[in-house]
Amino acid sequence: MTNAAANKLTQQELENINAYWRACCYLAAGMIYLRDNPLLKQPLQQEHIKSRLLGHWGASPGLAFTYVHLNRLISKYDLDAIFLAGPGHGAPGMLAPIYLEGTYSEVYPNKGEDEAGMRNFFKEFSFPGGIGSHCTPEMPGSIHEGGELGYSVSHAFGAAYDNPDLLVTVMVGDGESETGPLATSWHSNKFLNPIRDGAVLPVLHLNGYKINNPTFLSRISHEELENLFKGYGWTPHFVEGSDPMQMHAKMAETMEQCVTEIRRLQQEARSSGKATRPRWPMIILRSPKGWTGPKEVDGHKVEGFWRAHQVPLGNICGNPQHLAQLEAWLRSYKPEQLFDANGKLIAELKALAPTGTRRMSANPKANGGLVRKELRMPDYRNYAAKLPAPGKISAGNTHALGEFLRDIMQDNMDNFRVFGPDENTSNKLDSVYKVSKKTWLAEYLPEDADGGELAPDGRVMEMLSEHTLEGWLEGYLLTGRHGFFSTYEAFVHVIDSMFNQHAKWLAMSKAVPWRAPVSSLNLLITSTVWRQDHNGFTHQDPGFLDVVVNKSPDVTRIYLPPDVNCLLSVANHCLKSTDYINVIVADKQKHLQYLDMDAAIIHCTKGLGIWEWASNDGNAEPDIVMACAGDIPTKEALAAVVLLREYFPELKVRFINVVDLYKLTPSCVHPHGLSDDDFDSLFTIDKPIIFNFHGYPWLIHRMTYRRTNHANLHVRGYKEKGSINTPLELAIQNEIDRYSLVMSVIDHIPALHVAGAHVKEQMRNKQIECCQYAYEYGVDLPEADAWTWPT
Repeated sequence: MTNAAANKLTQQELENINAYWRACCYLAAGMIYLRDNPLLKQPLQQEHIKSRLLGHWGASPGLAFTYVHLNRLISKYDLDAIFLAGPGHGAPGMLAPIYLEGTYSEVYPNKGEDEAGMRNFFKEFSFPGGIGSHCTPEMPGSIHEGGELGYSVSHAFGAAYDNPDLLVTVMVGDGESETGPLATSWHSNKFLNPIRDGAVLPVLHLNGYKINNPTFLSRISHEELENLFKGYGWTPHFVEGSDPMQMHAKMAETMEQCVTEIRRLQQEARSSGKATRPRWPMIILRSPKGWTGPKEVDGHKVEGFWRAHQVPLGNICGNPQHLAQLEAWLRSYKPEQLFDANGKLIAELKALAPTGTRRMSANPKANGGLVRKELRMPDYRNYAAKLPAPGKISAGNTHALGEFLRDIMQDNMDNFRVFGPDENTSNKLDSVYKVSKKTWLAEYLPEDADGGELAPDGRVMEMLSEHTLEGWLEGYLLTGRHGFFSTYEAFVHVIDSMFNQHAKWLAMSKAVPWRAPVSSLNLLITSTVWRQDHNGFTHQDPGFLDVVVNKSPDVTRIYLPPDVNCLLSVANHCLKSTDYINVIVADKQKHLQYLDMDAAIIHCTKGLGIWEWASNDGNAEPDIVMACAGDIPTKEALAAVVLLREYFPELKVRFINVVDLYKLTPSCVHPHGLSDDDFDSLFTIDKPIIFNFHGYPWLIHRMTYRRTNHANLHVRGYKEKGSINTPLELAIQNEIDRYSLVMSVIDHIPALHVAGAHVKEQMRNKQIECCQYAYEYGVDLPEADAWTWPT
């Protein structure tokens, strides 16, 4: 007997699977429409229908269909598996089997496996104060909401990395398959190591339509579609049709073939110890959109057409014909055969689902905090820069961080990875390669041995797709591991919306008591705006910070460490944290060093503070507050202080450096914010404040507009001026340079308006000299570039 014949299901098994799927479809439709009469024990009446009909029917039957078939294989092979729904708006198709296998009632006891529980389950779906219409964090087993499309496959691979026994089945929707992030994520199969990683089984669900249009992958030929995915490196298997019983037979056989092939490939690699890139199987499932729903409504095609996408039968109120059609549709699933009189799934069908943590909705890896282990961390103080005095020596800030990450990697070789889009060497983090290379299972060339840093078992993830990297990292974190992502500042905007989605996920997760905390997403923003000497205007954009501030203060943190020791202190804190997105801004070039490690720890713990050695106001009120955030702005602000002391020795200057940007906000706005009393004490209530900022100046105004002394706050920052500039010339163009700062102080202290005129002239002359020197020699004026703190 062939394996295919041995794996064929009996007629009774197929009928049981179909019955279970009918129960799922019934629940999915009931969620969209019903607020009462959940078992249809009475004729359907208008009062049983929700006033607002919300939800997505079109993808739900296909999602439930795949979920039910995977359940069969979990039980048969004792699989460790989770399920990701790319079309996350098809939540009814996921919620239904989760409810039927009992997890939902365990987590939410008011939605028990009885008539009253089903009534609440139906009523609360897509209802104020109830269940979200997507695969939200409130859904057991979900690590992917699918609100914004394109990230399901990268999330699935992130979950599979370093989870050797895990099977991640990911359903890719029609519309999602047209997105750019999804297109690049198909190449993740070049990074999956069959020895140490789990497996990903994609199911491309072609039901033909998006909201209002056909999908192009559903309208190309079978041959072209097959060749497309073969070109991506997959082995595609097709399940196509509309007859339920025939489709169950095809899906059962095909999915079992894929699962056994995955196990064979893994066993082959693990027994030989040779990790090569297999051509992993995938499934292309072609079924009607809105399968088993109304075929026509008011003479218009619905099933198998875009009209099935959301609510296929609308306008139930006052429309007896639609009400009757809805009742006929719901009764077509024969709920009386599926549920007992109390509303519980009958025992024969209940037995089809896995039990305990083998249920995909109860798998602890889909609630990653449950399996998360703390990182083993070396003492970050061992990597400190040794300083003879503040502002005397220069060092590369991120190089020491790379050494710190190297040793973290060494001690956590099964749950920590470093991510970056072809930039870890550029970003001076290449020390990590000493303990682990870049993951690579594609073709090798002889020259790769000379500096390629490639290895099948590498743990550094590099691919020139910020989308895919971010998706991998999110999936990795959400299943209980740790990671670190670095990228160029100007192009972190590529993942703006992915950051948004993850921030929303974390914010919602914090409100779900059974969700255990996961490791924070740590994002290093480097190759920054002020040191784009060779790349120019296109690489100058510090605006990601503005995006971050839009998100919930419960989950976002922003740090601008000015030197190596502050960066190490911040990174150590961030890597130990949970449930945050930590954004660290630190340039990769050499910069002046200001604080020894003990001082850096104190400074970073406070988040901001007066640098006494750079201030001369003593215990008196200052005439001016010079504040700064960021490495280059800090250097220029310090240089300005020296000039002010030289020209106006009686002037009292208070110097404040900000590491934790959220310290600027009121404590009622962000948990890191300073109280008004503390802010007023530091920044005064009536003295001018010159704030030299790394990013766009209006962000500081936005964060401080409620503060007492905001009217006297004058912010310098990036103003969209630049090209192929030297660092100081770029600073001059955007007026964050030392000379512009001195002139700003003169402008905002009345006593200096006239007396400072000669100094302003000298400052303008110095700016002209610096720019002319840069244009002549291509570098900054040596005396300005090599400036150090003088005392």
